[in-house]
Amino acid sequence: MARIIVRLLDRTSVCVISGGQFGQFRTQVVEALVDAPRLDRLHLLPACGTQYYRCVDGEWQRIYVEALTDDEKSRAMEAVETCARDLGLWEEHTWGPVLEDRESQITFSALGQQAPVDAKKAWDPSGDKKLKLREAVAGKLLDLEVRAGGSTSVDITRVGRDKSFGIAKLLEMTGLSKADVLFYGDRLDEHGNDYPVKAMGIPCVAVDDWHDTLVKLEDLLSQA
Repeated sequence: MARIIVRLLDRTSVCVISGGQFGQFRTQVVEALVDAPRLDRLHLLPACGTQYYRCVDGEWQRIYVEALTDDEKSRAMEAVETCARDLGLWEEHTWGPVLEDRESQITFSALGQQAPVDAKKAWDPSGDKKLKLREAVAGKLLDLEVRAGGSTSVDITRVGRDKSFGIAKLLEMTGLSKADVLFYGDRLDEHGNDYPVKAMGIPCVAVDDWHDTLVKLEDLLSQA
């Protein structure tokens, strides 16, 4: 994936947006691109776009963060843990922390952030568990936004701070229009965390996973 990002950066700007925190971006993206040229074209939007990082003079700098208050964080953590336990969704065997304070987002990951992909897929193949948890938590946090995130996660932010917020900020800061963007996402369904980007009118390409993303990006480059 790092090689294809380098090839893309040679031709155009690239944005990576995800529910993960910047530490995950550093491990999964930045460290693989240390010697890559044109990092000035790379835009990183952790925590579903509630944070924005750019490489400036060789250093990664945070441009903005939509931080939650301490009160918002504590209420969010208490609500999601209570609801998960009440619904029987609080797992004892996990891979890493179940609750994460990502500064601008609280994330519940049922199996932990480091859970294997196969375990994540098997936990909630229909998505029903996640949606029930989202609905229960949303009922307790009327002033915050609660969204189904990845395959086992629920994200809590301020209202309106979803991926469409991050992409809108990107357009504002770069001067790009919606037609200039092509978004690749694996959760473009109505309840997915990529859907807000589709709903705002950005051209989108549906992918299954990172392997499928790689194949479709190769197709894109071959046509350019």
